[in-house]
Amino acid sequence: MDRAAVDTDTLLRVALVLVVAWLALEVVDELLDVALGLLVPLAGLALVVLVVLSLLDRL
Repeated sequence: MDRAAVDTDTLLRVALVLVVAWLALEVVDELLDVALGLLVPLAGLALVVLVVLSLLDRL
């Protein structure tokens, strides 16, 4: 089979699949950034609460 025998429609479909996969990965990355962005301040707040409770002997 000659490398140049690949149909143009096939190449366009491959490019479309790659673009869709790239966009899906971008969406997943943004969702993880939002989730982890909310998680870090909550973890810091939980740590502060634990330290305060420890200092007040409530733990």
